[in-house]
Amino acid sequence: MLAQTLVAEVLDIGLSGGADFAEIFLEDMTVNKAEFTDGRPRTISGRDYGLGLRLVKGLNTVYAYTNDVSRKSLVELARSAAVAFNAEQEFKVLDFSVAPERGITPIKIYPDQIELKEKIDLLRQGYHAAMAYDTEISQAQISYHDWDQKVLIANSEGTWVEDRRTRSRYMINAVASFGSDYQSGMEGYGASKGFELFDCINIPEMAAKAAEAAKTMVHAAYAPSGKMAVVMENGFGGVLFHEACGHGLEAAFVSKDSSVYAGKLGQQVASPLVTAIDDGTIENSWGSSNYDDEGTPTQRNLLIENGILKGYLVDRISGKRMGCVSTGSSRRESYKFAPTSRMNNTYIQAGSSTREEIISDTEYGLYAKSLGGGSVDVVTGEFNFAVREAYLIENGKLSQPVRGASLIGTGLEVLQKIDMVGQDLLLSEGMCGAGSGMIPASLGQAPLRISSLTVGGRE
Repeated sequence: MLAQTLVAEVLDIGLSGGADFAEIFLEDMTVNKAEFTDGRPRTISGRDYGLGLRLVKGLNTVYAYTNDVSRKSLVELARSAAVAFNAEQEFKVLDFSVAPERGITPIKIYPDQIELKEKIDLLRQGYHAAMAYDTEISQAQISYHDWDQKVLIANSEGTWVEDRRTRSRYMINAVASFGSDYQSGMEGYGASKGFELFDCINIPEMAAKAAEAAKTMVHAAYAPSGKMAVVMENGFGGVLFHEACGHGLEAAFVSKDSSVYAGKLGQQVASPLVTAIDDGTIENSWGSSNYDDEGTPTQRNLLIENGILKGYLVDRISGKRMGCVSTGSSRRESYKFAPTSRMNNTYIQAGSSTREEIISDTEYGLYAKSLGGGSVDVVTGEFNFAVREAYLIENGKLSQPVRGASLIGTGLEVLQKIDMVGQDLLLSEGMCGAGSGMIPASLGQAPLRISSLTVGGRE
């Protein structure tokens, strides 16, 4: 991608202003998006190519980037960034040690090997399957998205990592209408895979699930409000832990004492039933990669074990503040962003109860089958999440569907009130936004019950 001699020269110039560490992140990413809605396809393709340079002195950082990677441009970039530290020093970058390939995300069929027509045909199939489900399905939007990102990460300590990250995603959004009411249902699947993604997808079945959820919710009554037991479904139900708790375990917040979990290592922060993990090495998972965006190998990180806080997600800079080594958790959206600690594939480990046992043991409560958007305060852990699809639980059985529910509480409250955890662990895919941009991250859990949580509704 770039010659080692040029990379070494750029890093040397970056260090000449007094920095004690220099790093480049070179990216060449191709993105393809296709949608099918209103009976018509739309496509967008693009390429993002450029280099980010980070200089560090102590805990101070300078970050600069460019999409011109000629020698002249990169030398000017390094010189401009170096003067920020207002010092001079002689420094010679050591020889680079090329990192080995790891094979965590093997790809069978790269997206550029597939004609656009074949991708659109799969979108059209999903569209017609969703629209044919019921006359109340008034609209469907089907989307396909693939990324093929090649990166080079090199630094003044001799790290040289070349990696290729390929991801694909297919989603169906069905809208049902009844009178003046509209409700949507969504189904999708994404992975660190190429076009072999579709070996794992049953498009008609996915379309039927999305359409069924939309039709059910458009006829649902409004949810009651108050404190009650809440049973969270597996898969995307894990977004509650991801947002309300996971971000608070990122060292970017912990190292500045701006997280409710700061200073709590070794303490009981959750129910003894809760074991939480972030693992960037799950084969072909949506949030997996061979190396993080600082060139550190990804790994499995134990965050909470039987309710005890065991660790944080650590990047280089935050690790310097905390006296910790990186956990392979440094990520960024693109070369335009400096990296920081982020989640990869984060989940609550499966327990011993079945879904049926959890529901039958609940006298009254809310079954949150699918969550929508929400907001979280990382400092306090306070959250508010919309529930896209929900059902009341009465006398240990699912009863009527309800809509308009929201879940309100704090991360610590939720963790401590989990009193049943199911066996059926499932990971789902999401796009996570934070200080270093939007990144793909998996989240999940088995079905679980929160013994008491505030539910916002209209009754």
